[in-house]
Amino acid sequence: MPAEVFIGLDIGTSGARALAMSDDGTPLGSARSEMSDHGPDHRDPKVWLGAARAALTELCASMDRTRVRAICVDGTSGTMLPIDAEGRPLASGRMYNDPCEDPLLLERIAAHAPTTSAAHGATSGLAKVLMLQDTPGATKILHQADWIAGHLCGVYASDDNNALKTGYDSIHACWPDWIVETGARIDMLPEVHRPGTPLGPLRDNVSVEFDLPMDTQVLSGTTDGCAAFLATGAALPGDGVTSLGTTLVLKLLSDTPIFAPESGIYSHHIMGLWLAGGASNTGGGVLLEHFSNAEIERLSAHMTPNAPLHLGYYPLHQPGERFPIADPHLPVRMTPRPTQDVDFLQAMLEGIADVEALGYRKLHDLGGPPLRSVRTVGGGAKNAAWTRIRERVLAVPMPASQNGEAAYGAAVLARFGMHQ
Repeated sequence: MPAEVFIGLDIGTSGARALAMSDDGTPLGSARSEMSDHGPDHRDPKVWLGAARAALTELCASMDRTRVRAICVDGTSGTMLPIDAEGRPLASGRMYNDPCEDPLLLERIAAHAPTTSAAHGATSGLAKVLMLQDTPGATKILHQADWIAGHLCGVYASDDNNALKTGYDSIHACWPDWIVETGARIDMLPEVHRPGTPLGPLRDNVSVEFDLPMDTQVLSGTTDGCAAFLATGAALPGDGVTSLGTTLVLKLLSDTPIFAPESGIYSHHIMGLWLAGGASNTGGGVLLEHFSNAEIERLSAHMTPNAPLHLGYYPLHQPGERFPIADPHLPVRMTPRPTQDVDFLQAMLEGIADVEALGYRKLHDLGGPPLRSVRTVGGGAKNAAWTRIRERVLAVPMPASQNGEAAYGAAVLARFGMHQ
């Protein structure tokens, strides 16, 4: 039998990417379409759909479409919109970073949501539900990925990764009773499935539009962050992924859920495991307060990463940390300052590596598995000296990421769902 093909569709902040993957994980091609090519308003659901359709059209035109078995969609976490009974959007979407500015709505959530719920905060999905549920004609409030997948197959349902910030209880797999106490209409919330659950085949007109087999399945999706994690190849309890960007973000696969709201730690259920993570205020942004990218590159080439300086730095912009130490007054530790810039930079890189190791130990102390490997994404992954420092501090294998595209992770989820 010819190998099956799985398509991942990533709806990002500025564009959509479609990627095809064979059953053995080999990428077979990808295509991207910018949101700006389909309209000026990135909140317009028709712009999202236009970018998604253009990316899928370009991808499908370049490959053998007869072997496509399934499609899975990921979207930006917390982006939501109201729809009518036919699935038509009734308003602009509320984006993942659009805050609720009504303090009364936020107070209602704070009064009833458990401390372990991810529904707290001005940008939560539940806050958006309370804002959108009175839209005239609305029958459902959906997440971005839900609506795109629904356009493909006609089933407008959700997954518990996207629904987590809307208050969904992933452990008991239900919308909890307390949501009604906030004033949210439970009938407006979508049915929720585990990520990678088959929803149904493509609509006939969609099958014709992309010239895909009529029995191509559309599966419940995930968030862009979870999809990006899956794309790295991390798949076993104890596999971690570190993002070395402006901030330091850690994610760890666990066989049990981890919740520590005081540290901003929640757990997504995905592919039979739990994905927990936390974000520190340290990271590349602190480095750039002292050195340009060119200076970091030049100085890193002259470091001695296997000869640690042991200065005990905790690099921060300003006092205060959430993870791995929950202390709003945690002091910045970046003294004494060596006379040589190369040593100062090395001390900061060592300090960030120490915070990274402390973060993974924190996740283990909260019930997660011991760290067994770390894959790295983000701009800092390119710094060889920093990598050697981290290898020494973390003392676990650090394999290269399998793929850097969230769309690849969505394709991995599609393959998982069809093999269950």
